[in-house]
Amino acid sequence: MPATTVVSKVYTKEELCLMEQVTEACGIVIFGASGDLTHRKLLPALLKLAQDKVLAKTCYIVGIGRTRLSDDQFRGTVKESLKTSNGGKAPDSAAIQAFAERCSYLAGEYQDSRFYDQIKQQLAQLDQSRQIPGRHIYYLSTPPSLYETIAQHLKDAGLARPQEAAGWVRVVVEKPYGRDLDSAMHLTRELHRVFNEDQIYRIDHYLGKESVQNILMFRFANAIYEPVWNRKYIDHIQITAAESDGVGHRAGYYEQAGVARDMFQNHLFQLLSLVAMEPPCSLDPESFRDETAKVIQSLKPLGILDMTGAAVRGQYTAGPAGPAYRDEKGVGPRSTVETFAALRLEIDNWRWHGVPFYLRSGKRLPQRVTEINVQFKNVPASIFKPLMADQLSPNVMDFRIQPNEGISLRFEAKHPGPKLCMSSVTMEFNYEEAFGTPPPEAYARLFQDVMLGDPTLFARKDWLNWSWSYLMPLLDYWAEQKEKGLLMYPAGSWGPPDAEALIARDGRKWLTR
Repeated sequence: MPATTVVSKVYTKEELCLMEQVTEACGIVIFGASGDLTHRKLLPALLKLAQDKVLAKTCYIVGIGRTRLSDDQFRGTVKESLKTSNGGKAPDSAAIQAFAERCSYLAGEYQDSRFYDQIKQQLAQLDQSRQIPGRHIYYLSTPPSLYETIAQHLKDAGLARPQEAAGWVRVVVEKPYGRDLDSAMHLTRELHRVFNEDQIYRIDHYLGKESVQNILMFRFANAIYEPVWNRKYIDHIQITAAESDGVGHRAGYYEQAGVARDMFQNHLFQLLSLVAMEPPCSLDPESFRDETAKVIQSLKPLGILDMTGAAVRGQYTAGPAGPAYRDEKGVGPRSTVETFAALRLEIDNWRWHGVPFYLRSGKRLPQRVTEINVQFKNVPASIFKPLMADQLSPNVMDFRIQPNEGISLRFEAKHPGPKLCMSSVTMEFNYEEAFGTPPPEAYARLFQDVMLGDPTLFARKDWLNWSWSYLMPLLDYWAEQKEKGLLMYPAGSWGPPDAEALIARDGRKWLTR
């Protein structure tokens, strides 16, 4: 009997890149379509996909909102928002017009079951006219208090499950996903009454950034870095997400959240997961998310001494960059909400045991910048006497998430001059300079992944539970302390001096300035 020969197709990188973009035609239903997020981020992202020929020609968009608008009025607002959200380039009027023609609008109350019968009828008509077999994405761009209501009404109207063999239904949930562990678990239970876990896409736009995904490529597609990515060679890691603006129109949300809920529980912990994770056995969604969940699960719990010694919270006062937080519109005059936080944490596993991670984020800081700084250990001994080992600058690798996306590596080199003349120099990779194009909008990538049915870059329920579990003791402690321990810093500074002291106690300093 002849042996069976199995021939596997080997794809080039270019072929794989093209295959990754093939999406199926579907209907995109945006709840909260008259809101800021829809017009500032979601519609421009969908237009970008249409211009890149990733969005199937028969795809349609249905906006859902409370504001009374006709289809033509909604299309007018779509065109106006796209003209001012085109990445700084001259708007393509023809592309905007063609995109607007895909859009329609329905107005009603989210609590009214009859409204969902109208939605069902509209989707059925559009599916039939465009020959789409019941493929729908529901994007919940509404206040979180409406998530359960919308989900339940979708179920009651028969819209939560595909009605045809080739159909599918997916729901995208914006953050905040709960405001503590109990509310996050409650929301998951309620969504699971309507949708299966594989239908739920909990979005974090940071994971859609090219510079964030590039961390994976850097670590696991290059042989020279992974062997030194551990406690033997790395001294510590810093993650900074600084914002130069204040709360703006988000005061109502921010008064309920604060920077720890707004930035640490999702964005910063996602960056931490990527920089610290073990190599997954493959890049399939579950293998990848298994490893990111293990990072958060391995965080060393915060003890009572850590609440003061390893954590700093602050609130901006009037300064060169603007008014005090308590003077912002919508903020209470005695608000104790933190607008800045710094945290020292450790990952209790073999790779990272003993390596400190320093995280910080805040409003009204000197610049808008998000970076990961990986500082390597000093050389064990110096041959450049009389210079000692600790006088030689350590190697530092910076992942710039925004702006000026890229990677840099600092190392010591011989400076022209006398024998022991040396300087720190930097090798730079800049995303836009290297590829001749700015990084694509994060929401465009994530929309594409939802259409592809790829949940890799979306938070899984266990990751969310672990992240909330880690933060809850600290959040509860801060709530009990109220104003006690809330440190003030001038708007335009790098936060309270105690944030400098937090890292200085370990003989280190913040690298992002």
